[in-house]
Amino acid sequence: MEPIQRVTAPTLDVLDALLSSDGAVWGLLVIKATGRQAGTVYPILERLERQGWIRSSWDDDAERPGPRRRLYEFTVDGAEAARGLVDARRSASDAATRAARAGRPSGRAVTS
Repeated sequence: MEPIQRVTAPTLDVLDALLSSDGAVWGLLVIKATGRQAGTVYPILERLERQGWIRSSWDDDAERPGPRRRLYEFTVDGAEAARGLVDARRSASDAATRAARAGRPSGRAVTS
């Protein structure tokens, strides 16, 4: 498994969406969960697969109408690495929120 060279917000969103799912998930659900465009999500999924973070397969449900769906799921190492990246983002985001709140005026008038 290759490390991700550049961890972007869209990549973290895709990782988080995959971590939030129970098992394999198709691309459209990742798009809906992240709120990102297909032109952003699918290249990220392809890159994650090339790097060994996820694997994909075609849905073989013959009873389901419509086009076949490509399903994505983490490899064991990919899931562990993704949890680390997403947790680090949450910690940094939480710290930034706390810092912003600490620096924010309370709304009370200051009298001299």
